[in-house]
Amino acid sequence: MALALEAREAGKLPVPDNVAEAVRTLIEWAGDDPSREGLRDTPKRVARAWREYCAGYDEDPAVHLARTFEEVGGYDELVLLKDIPFQSHCEHHMAPIIGTASIAYMPKERVVGISKLARVLNGYARRLQVQERLTAEVAQCIHDYLKPSGVAVVIEASHSCMTARGVRTPGVKMTTSRLLGCFLDDPRSREEVLSLMGY
Repeated sequence: MALALEAREAGKLPVPDNVAEAVRTLIEWAGDDPSREGLRDTPKRVARAWREYCAGYDEDPAVHLARTFEEVGGYDELVLLKDIPFQSHCEHHMAPIIGTASIAYMPKERVVGISKLARVLNGYARRLQVQERLTAEVAQCIHDYLKPSGVAVVIEASHSCMTARGVRTPGVKMTTSRLLGCFLDDPRSREEVLSLMGY
């Protein structure tokens, strides 16, 4: 039995005893028996899952914007990536936030690979978050590192801390936006980007 357990644990992220014990304590406080068969390995599984959920603390999302391209045939119009799915966890209840983001920018001289916009989003989303801050961080990162004429980020998400507990209102979504540069200053640019995003 011990050998089978060691084999299963091989190659997995080690979990400190105090972390596993914290999860056991939570299970017990919730009303269950952490020593029963179905829960015996749960503390380590939960601990490893949380390292994955919070992988954004181990990276600087801006690194994804380091490689840019100037040869774009003189293109200087809107670049928009819509409906990017993401998952995060709220910092107040550590409950899931599940939603989509639309990210747009108006390039000046260079563009970035479109997958990099999703990577920036996920870098910030994989931390304990509030949606307002997540929206602002993504927009500011793109603004600071790509130096575009404008940035627009709109996030729509469902918060389990509200849908699965507390007021229990399933189906409710929250929308946040951050507009910078021309999207903030020029009403026509703002109307165009929000319309293309579907708002």
